[in-house]
Amino acid sequence: MVLAAVVMWAATNIDNLVVSTALFLRSARLGSPRPWQILAGQYLGSTCLIAVSLLAAVGLMIVPESWVGLLGLLPLALGIYGLVGAVRAGKGERDLPTMGVLPVTSIVVANGADNLNVYSAAFRVFPAAQNVLTIVVFLALVGVWCLVAWFATTRKRVLSVLDHVRRWLVPALYMVIGTTILVRTGVLAHIAWLSGIR
Repeated sequence: MVLAAVVMWAATNIDNLVVSTALFLRSARLGSPRPWQILAGQYLGSTCLIAVSLLAAVGLMIVPESWVGLLGLLPLALGIYGLVGAVRAGKGERDLPTMGVLPVTSIVVANGADNLNVYSAAFRVFPAAQNVLTIVVFLALVGVWCLVAWFATTRKRVLSVLDHVRRWLVPALYMVIGTTILVRTGVLAHIAWLSGIR
């Protein structure tokens, strides 16, 4: 269960690691935002994303269990879209605001908006105990992510590698998550049964 949570967090937050590293680089160069502001913003933003995902998962309780797995199509679609984008020309770097906790929080929320689909689907499928464990692991990994990002500020080459790898790695992991949800919930078998495929 812990491994599943770690994989899900890593898959959906590699891009956030790059953003965090960029923020720590700016902090070292300009003194703003301060390291504690980056950490606080990361925790506030991540908590917001988790809370919204939980609310979405609760709202999905009215959906029959056999069809919940269709949510796996969302991260699967994100992955396919991301891979197509990775093949094409890369986008330019975003100009990241560097003042205080709220701008950092807004970056985390905006950057993680696509994670809501993955998290809400997982929270809906997982039992309550695993959801609690997943949230604990997520919150612990926020600190780990910040530590890794801070360390990377002394390794500019690391930032370049992460930025290059995330273009194909993140979409690939999204596709794995989406496929796992589809298989785990049995929705593919249900669709096959409705289609008369034996």
